[in-house]
Amino acid sequence: NGNAGFQQVLERLESDPVCQRLSLKSFLILPFQRITRLKLLLQNILKRTRLGSEEEVQATQAYDALEKLIKDCNENVQRMKSTEELIYLSQKIEFECKIFPLISQSRRLVKCGELTALDFNTTGSRSKVTTRPIYLHLFNDCLLLSRPKE
Repeated sequence: NGNAGFQQVLERLESDPVCQRLSLKSFLILPFQRITRLKLLLQNILKRTRLGSEEEVQATQAYDALEKLIKDCNENVQRMKSTEELIYLSQKIEFECKIFPLISQSRRLVKCGELTALDFNTTGSRSKVTTRPIYLHLFNDCLLLSRPKE
């Protein structure tokens, strides 16, 4: 979005009849859709092959290889989503001192959410409860507490 020249070229290419007015996103997703269709095709082939035949052995090997490929693709997609979440979070969170590198290859965001912190102030015989929002970010290796900037 920040590169106007790229946006213009992309719009021109997407409107070209050769691309059938499909977006770049469609072309990026298409290989994944084909892989899942291949899995369904191989499942049907396996149902129709004779048990113990050479065709069944080959179809089973192809199915197993395809299963591994799909698993690897899904893991890589999850890894990229996790990295994108860390990048987004690092842009939102401002540390007072930069001793904590938020983005790491091994770090994954497990869960995050807003909670309400209760502060109990006791002055004499009276006690006062104040509340303030805090955010918890649970990673696979640490827990980060943050608060909104005032």
